[in-house]
Amino acid sequence: MELSERLAALAAYVPAGSVVADIGTDHAHLPVYLVKAGICRRVIATDVKEGPFRSAGIKIKEHGLDGRIELRLGDGLQVLKPGEADVLVLAGMGGNTIREILAAAPLVLKQCSRLVLQPMVDAGDLRFWLAGNGWKIRDEQLVEEEGRIYVILAAVPGRESTKDRLYLELGPRLIEKKDPLLVVYLENIMDKYERILTGLSASRSRPAREKEIMIIEKLARMRELTDACKVQ
Repeated sequence: MELSERLAALAAYVPAGSVVADIGTDHAHLPVYLVKAGICRRVIATDVKEGPFRSAGIKIKEHGLDGRIELRLGDGLQVLKPGEADVLVLAGMGGNTIREILAAAPLVLKQCSRLVLQPMVDAGDLRFWLAGNGWKIRDEQLVEEEGRIYVILAAVPGRESTKDRLYLELGPRLIEKKDPLLVVYLENIMDKYERILTGLSASRSRPAREKEIMIIEKLARMRELTDACKVQ
């Protein structure tokens, strides 16, 4: 079974022999692959929506994996008991949605040895939360699929070494290893900040001015970082 670039990158961060809970499994492509490839002996696949839940059930039966992939309907980590899964996969959601799901189940989270995450937006907010709640970003990578760049990261229990908030926002491991897609990724973020600046310019309030100064400083550092990457 072949996976998309995005799902293949997620699968690559799953340790062999682990029990995975794929939260928001959608069509269960990742759980089916993990079991058939021999990476996982067992996977718990969950979804909060009836439609994807039924689609996942059909896919699991098609591959004859009813006994190795357990499908559960429910919200976030509420369908898990502490210690049931070594690895949590949360992909295809906003970074703040992922953060809220993790924060809502501290006992389940405490028993996990790895998080494999793919935030659609707000990756920086998610990294801030991880770093502030006992998780270290072990690795990150950028994947391009159908014209969009996705951030995929693996986190493990520990102390995050990066103190620079801008680096933490942008992706400390991406910067350290000079990810091949980093320049394009940074340019996309800079475009977003430029649009915010345009909106702030219409306001004369003190908070707007303070935010404007902060963004200008961020953009200056990001341009330096982008230029440095281009030289490599």
